[in-house]
Amino acid sequence: MPDVRFKDLCIDATAVGDTPRRVAEFWGRLLGQEVVERDDGPYVLEPPPGGPDGRRVWVNDVPEPMVGKSRVHLDVRLPPGSVDDLVAAGATVRRAPDGEVRWHVLEDPDGLVFCVMGPHPRYPDAPFGPFELVVDAADPVASAQWWAARTGATVNRPPDAPWCFLTGVAGFPFDFWVFTPVPEPKRAKNRVHWDVTLADGTIGDLVRAGARLLREPDGTDEWWVLADPEGNEFCAFAPPG
Repeated sequence: MPDVRFKDLCIDATAVGDTPRRVAEFWGRLLGQEVVERDDGPYVLEPPPGGPDGRRVWVNDVPEPMVGKSRVHLDVRLPPGSVDDLVAAGATVRRAPDGEVRWHVLEDPDGLVFCVMGPHPRYPDAPFGPFELVVDAADPVASAQWWAARTGATVNRPPDAPWCFLTGVAGFPFDFWVFTPVPEPKRAKNRVHWDVTLADGTIGDLVRAGARLLREPDGTDEWWVLADPEGNEFCAFAPPG
């Protein structure tokens, strides 16, 4: 049994004006998920009908603005022409396909980067929507191995590729969890992070495996905040009940 199960994805939005609302509505439209405004502050994008609970996305307002490139982002596959619709909804095109990159790199209304791919050239019937979570890493293999050990996943590495990906992650709602190398170090809190639910492991097990405990439950927030060995923040929740 894995130590933890993937629970939810969380997106930070700068708490200036109506930015959190615009970000929530943008991602709700992009992912095809209902936007629910909670009384306690965060917006929640509920999973699409019939979709796994892990597709739930929380949009949290934070005081700090976006700093630098996000080290965690989603890749989404959409029909041709969708980029123009996203721009009309508030996205900015940061990079268009060229000889080196075959996909669009966009920013949401708050500057958060994500990638949009068209139909897969070899698998034209592949479904549209979010299909992989991408994490920048100084050592992608070590990061992938650490999370594979926590979630009962398998590390996959194409021959001679500098990146690798996980499959079989407990509770994971997307096809792939990708870890890719970058030269720059982590400088700020991630604008996207994931939540996990404790399964067969404990907070002590995670810390002994190399995680850092950043915050314990305090009576208001009933979860632990940790960082993995590369410094990526994540929240851990006790099992239901």
